[in-house]
Amino acid sequence: MGTKLMPRCVNFPVTTFLSIYINPHCIFFSTTDPTKLGSDSKIVTDFSCYRNFSRMTKLFMSCSHRIILFKINAFSAYIIYLLSLSCVGFGLLKASKPRTDDFTPRNIDLFYTSVSAATISSMSAVEMEAFSNAQLVVMTFLMFVGGEIFVSMLRVHLNAFKVTRKLRVVKVHDETGTLSHQDFDDESLKYDSIRFLGWVVLGYVVVVQTIGIASVLIYLGLVSGAKNVVRNKGIKRLTFVVFTVVSSFASCGFVPTNENMVVFKEYSGLLLILIPQLLLGNTLFPAALRGVLWSGRRNNMAKYLLRSSGMEIGYMDLLPGLHCVLLVATVFGFLSIGFAFFSSMEWNNAGLDGLNTYQKVVAIFFQCANARHAGETIVDLSTIAPAILVFFVLLMYLPPYTSFLPIEKDEQITSKCEGKERRRNTIIQTFIFSQLSYLVIFIILICITERKSLKEDPLNFSVLNITLEVISAYGNVGFTTGYSCDRQLRADPKCVNKWYGFSGKWSDEDGYVACMSEMSIYVDEKLMCMIMKMRCGKISSHDRWRAGS
Repeated sequence: MGTKLMPRCVNFPVTTFLSIYINPHCIFFSTTDPTKLGSDSKIVTDFSCYRNFSRMTKLFMSCSHRIILFKINAFSAYIIYLLSLSCVGFGLLKASKPRTDDFTPRNIDLFYTSVSAATISSMSAVEMEAFSNAQLVVMTFLMFVGGEIFVSMLRVHLNAFKVTRKLRVVKVHDETGTLSHQDFDDESLKYDSIRFLGWVVLGYVVVVQTIGIASVLIYLGLVSGAKNVVRNKGIKRLTFVVFTVVSSFASCGFVPTNENMVVFKEYSGLLLILIPQLLLGNTLFPAALRGVLWSGRRNNMAKYLLRSSGMEIGYMDLLPGLHCVLLVATVFGFLSIGFAFFSSMEWNNAGLDGLNTYQKVVAIFFQCANARHAGETIVDLSTIAPAILVFFVLLMYLPPYTSFLPIEKDEQITSKCEGKERRRNTIIQTFIFSQLSYLVIFIILICITERKSLKEDPLNFSVLNITLEVISAYGNVGFTTGYSCDRQLRADPKCVNKWYGFSGKWSDEDGYVACMSEMSIYVDEKLMCMIMKMRCGKISSHDRWRAGS
């Protein structure tokens, strides 16, 4: 093995980098690592100081990139991504000027908004119309890159890089004659298929949202009433359209208006345009993705993906055909139940006054579709019957890919995890609570810190309202009952009704608790399933969404 001027980063000692930065006046540098490169290996770097520093910096960046791709697992990468995105979003919101100089959001409110947008929770503590156009653009960016489908696309490309490394190993073995050409061809097809899937998902995201943006723009151009609402709010039409479509597709629930979609409840055409965005970007995504792959089934890579499982390629959103069929049935089953339940109890709700039968049908269907899991609303949830709110809590708690599918295979897989893994899982269960336990803990903490408000203002600060707010944050929905001065038992002359979430009236301590609930539960639900299920290399169908990839 001859002399190498630029070694592979996996074999390059860390002291090489340190010596360059600690001693920038070095002219000649040499090092060997016989344990990794062989006894006759030698690495020589003989450059001028500045040239050496430049090349070593490039090598360091390249190695850092490879370490991130190959050494950090998906869960750690996701935590870094989420925290970085939230902090960057907070910085951009802080740097951007608000809409008016009369009101400047506090740092905790901006950070809370950034976390809500990045985790697609849409839990607001500031009226949306207080944000400037630049801040709305920042929030649009956060919702787009924080959406579940976009993040899943990044995981696909991460898996493709990992398969590339494995493919190189297979190629080396193939050159030595230890493996057949069939093994290499299979790995090559898997790599090409995963890359193909990544581009398919990206195309899906772009095409669906582009169609939605174009449709809403055309609708606003044809319907002057809806266009006037946007104009009177002082919101740029393009900003409103892109923001709303991205929010709907990402299942975030943010809308640039203070009243959310209440001001558009009579414009059934707009609601009908947004409903497909809500479904295709959330609960119906696996079925739609499989339909796209089926349409291109003549392609070898599409065929491979259709007959492969999500576990094999590391993409849990790729569900089997039967599961997709039952998923579609479950989605529309929940919609039908919710529509019947809502119509029977709230057909004459004050929020639906002035609407004809057709408009009420569309509005109720839109409201029920948002319960899983977008969070846009056309009525004041505080005026809805408690029974319906409890039903919405159930829908928000269930994962988007829930389906009534008894899978015997998963039970057989689970049985294989018994034995030597049982003790290990028991230890893990001892240190990690269930997701329901986390929800109960956060609800109790908020009830403790708000115990004074629970006594003095029970209509606003009820346990049901707090539960709805926490479960809404957990399910990344954004439903809220809000806070109304009219519901105060002791009227406060200084009280002003605000169009933001109920959590916006909580104390700063509860604000931090809410941020923790959004981030920790959102991340922990992936961690728990990865630890508890992937011990045996399989994930049950019920937990596919929670485990990510």
